[in-house]
Amino acid sequence: MRITRRSFARLAGGLVGAALAAQAPAFAQDKPAPFDNPGEVEIALVRYLSTGDFFQAYLSGVEAQAKALGVQLRVFDSRQDAALQADMVDQAIALGVDGIVIQHGLTESMKEAAQRAVDAGIKVVAFDVNVDNEAIPQIEQSDRDLARLALEQAISDNGESWKAAYVYVPGIAPLDRRDETWVQFKEKYPGIEELAQFGTLDNPIANSVANQARSVLSANPDVQVVFAPYDEFAKGVKIAVDEAGMADGIKIYSADISTADISAMREPGSAWAATAATNPAVVGQVSVRALAMLMAGEDPGRSVIVPPTLITQKQLNDADIKNMEELSEKLPQFAHADVAVPAWMPLP
Repeated sequence: MRITRRSFARLAGGLVGAALAAQAPAFAQDKPAPFDNPGEVEIALVRYLSTGDFFQAYLSGVEAQAKALGVQLRVFDSRQDAALQADMVDQAIALGVDGIVIQHGLTESMKEAAQRAVDAGIKVVAFDVNVDNEAIPQIEQSDRDLARLALEQAISDNGESWKAAYVYVPGIAPLDRRDETWVQFKEKYPGIEELAQFGTLDNPIANSVANQARSVLSANPDVQVVFAPYDEFAKGVKIAVDEAGMADGIKIYSADISTADISAMREPGSAWAATAATNPAVVGQVSVRALAMLMAGEDPGRSVIVPPTLITQKQLNDADIKNMEELSEKLPQFAHADVAVPAWMPLP
């Protein structure tokens, strides 16, 4: 038989196709059900909070991990409407999704909604909201450690006695956990005097907090430290401090980080001294991975904790870090969390 260039190409193509076909079952078997059928799985992200850089980065992490797994993602955004968030969980149930990530929210509105999803046979994980359900793993940033790292730096910078203002809104699980650490620090260091407590989640959060902080700083000009354990809070406090010309006498300590936060911390004379943070995109990825493990019949653990990193103004300046990408490059512990990573799990 005469082998021409064209017939050789057809033969080679057929052999490659046969080889790929032979490998396809092996590829499929690499992933457990239901992930062995690409495109057949659908998950939902039901959000309470979405304003700010943290939540945009978190969403990008959810999207990236969902894409790596080959699952369809639906995003529901309640914009801090607790009743609407509960309705959105019901919408996801009605659509027949296979899994749900509940992101933030209030226990009183999410507890029953989450239980309805579980009763419908849907796997659920919750990030930074306590749904009080043993069947639902809690994804956490280790909020107590976030607060601890920031407050330890405040002690290192300012000693054990200082006058403080504190930004806090009760009823939000991560803020409540950070508050526990603040209470413990005040007990451990009685020289810390809390002169004022304030806070709001009204949109836009930073501007609303700035409005409150103006009044607080005017009434308490001897404040030396502001503990604002959420970066939108810290942004608001910084606005008020800068407007009052008090940056030389006040230091701000917070939680969470973004490119905008890095820029604010690195401004000449900035009062924002340190923050403790996880990479929000990584937290988003971990949320989806934990859900996928649950859907595959594996146990990610009752509490899935992403460890935080302390980031100081000095570190940012010394390493000339200007954005989140450079932060991940120069602080490798910030770039990835080896959490909820079974052998079969494809990563972004």
